Amino acid sequence: MKTDWRDILSPTIHTPEFARLLAFENHVYATEHVLPAKENVFAALQLCSFADTRVVILGQDPYPTPGHAHGLAFSVEPGVAPPPSLRNMLKEIADDVGGSSIVGGDLRPWARQGVLLLNAILTVRAGASLSHAGKGWEPFTDAVVRAVAERKEHVVFMLWGAKAKAKAAFIDPARHLILTAAHPSPLSAFNGFFGCRHFSKANAYLTAHGLPPIRW
Repeated sequence: MKTDWRDILSPTIHTPEFARLLAFENHVYATEHVLPAKENVFAALQLCSFADTRVVILGQDPYPTPGHAHGLAFSVEPGVAPPPSLRNMLKEIADDVGGSSIVGGDLRPWARQGVLLLNAILTVRAGASLSHAGKGWEPFTDAVVRAVAERKEHVVFMLWGAKAKAKAAFIDPARHLILTAAHPSPLSAFNGFFGCRHFSKANAYLTAHGLPPIRW
């Protein structure tokens, strides 16, 4: 992860709980097929520094299909067809702002612009969604969200689905823009994600506060 994240998250990183999490991760990477690749676990915090963060999009856990996850929420490796939730995100972007700058499903161009694509859980056993829930990632990613909410101003938080919306408790709406909607999954996208216009709303907010818009 970027140096500024290491400094800010130091109180969380240097705890017995985080040491236990790392011990668990070392064990499962040695004994199971875990995603993403170990060097990409903290990719969201590597590609998007704390200083550059302007938008936070929260996911649940990495794609459990081998070859898909590479450390950014909702994103897939180049050459991989976008999974259903990402397809729905790109459809909403097309309807909202007229089209996307994304080629395929690799969202790294967003991360490099200051979009923190953060999963609540950073690893998963291949083929088993939520298999690493409750192992220690949630307090760590809560600390990431709290740090952004408490130390920065005028960040856009896109919270889709019940689990992501729960993070709103950490965020002061007087200092940031909180955008909530149904999750983009095909099971819920028609219940409020389609038509949410979050991408244009985010850019309008950023521009109003003197920040460059995101090239969605």
